[in-house]
Amino acid sequence: MLFVWKYVPSSEQEELFIRKLRQCCVAFDFMDPVADLKGKEIKRATLNELVDYITAGRGVLTEPVYPEIIRMISANLFRTLPPSENPDFDPEEDDPTLEASWPHLQLVYEFFLRFLESSDFQPTIGKKVIDQKFVLQLLDLFDSEDPRERDFLKTVLHRIYGKFLGLRAFIRKQINNIFLRFVYETEHFNGVGELLEILGSIINGFALPLKSEHKQFLVKVLLPLHKVKCLSLYHAQLAYCVVQFLEKDATLTEPVVKGLLKFWPKTCSQKEVMFLGEIEEILEVIEPSQFAKVQEPLFRQISRCVSSPHFQVAERALYFWNNEYVMSLIEENNHVIMPIMFPALYRISKEHWNQTIVALVYNVLKTFMEMNSKLFDELTASYKAERQKEKKREKERDELWKRLSELEVNNKVKKK
Repeated sequence: MLFVWKYVPSSEQEELFIRKLRQCCVAFDFMDPVADLKGKEIKRATLNELVDYITAGRGVLTEPVYPEIIRMISANLFRTLPPSENPDFDPEEDDPTLEASWPHLQLVYEFFLRFLESSDFQPTIGKKVIDQKFVLQLLDLFDSEDPRERDFLKTVLHRIYGKFLGLRAFIRKQINNIFLRFVYETEHFNGVGELLEILGSIINGFALPLKSEHKQFLVKVLLPLHKVKCLSLYHAQLAYCVVQFLEKDATLTEPVVKGLLKFWPKTCSQKEVMFLGEIEEILEVIEPSQFAKVQEPLFRQISRCVSSPHFQVAERALYFWNNEYVMSLIEENNHVIMPIMFPALYRISKEHWNQTIVALVYNVLKTFMEMNSKLFDELTASYKAERQKEKKREKERDELWKRLSELEVNNKVKKK
């Protein structure tokens, strides 16, 4: 496509570039596939030209073209997103509504990225046109149902965050606001996963010691994201962000683990499996001194999960004993963990309906016996004695109910 520019004197190239940018501000109706096909094709060819020109050209980003570029990008990208074609849209089950104007939009995003990544790009000029208002409009687009658009937006916003230091705090604050609205008001926003992906690399670059605003963001925003119904759509990115924080500052381990225990799902086994996976990721980076602070409440929860009638929850909890580092932490603290876990494990070994779970439980009991045989014997004896007492209490209760029933029958007979 660059042949077009070859025949234009260098003194006139800037003016031609601006004319072509203005030409691409014209919008077309893509809801009608046969409307204005010639105009659509001309615009698509022109956008391709612009992408090639900005990629191969040198010195083409002169100061006058910056506002024209942003005007063209804004005219194409910033629009009211259409309502979902399916009001009961389930992102896990249903196909997303794809953007009809994608043949043009894709090229505009491509052009935008080449603009930001150009060696000619000057942030000092760019910041005059890429401002807070522009960023807000860009963030609104993350609610697009089209995953292709969200993927481009993710890269674009990441580049803007990298280029404009003055916009960084604003971008973080606005993402914070989107998440809070999502958690406490709407429970619907399509781009949560992509925004978390950007945050993952932002957190990675945080300087130490962490600012209090970053710690607040972790506790007040990231942890509550765990309670939303559609957690599975973005859980991998969320867990990555949480672990990044803990790798930066180990002292955050206790509030994070206690926060996860607070939001632990009560009725959704799929979410429980995700929580257990995240806990294992946390345990893989935890420091022994921090583990000691959370081991009791954490293993009480793991004990409940092991006892779950849902096969996958119990299995996921028992897999912790296959992790070498987690095993080393358990062994170091077996005097605390074994008494918490033992009653559930012993009961399951005798009663559970699933043979795979019973086999995994036997393996865990075997490792406990090898870790501390004296404590294991004491716990076994204590458990059996407690069971005997419980059986005796049950027998006494049954006898009491029997006597009460007999008395009630006798009283009715006397009244007659």
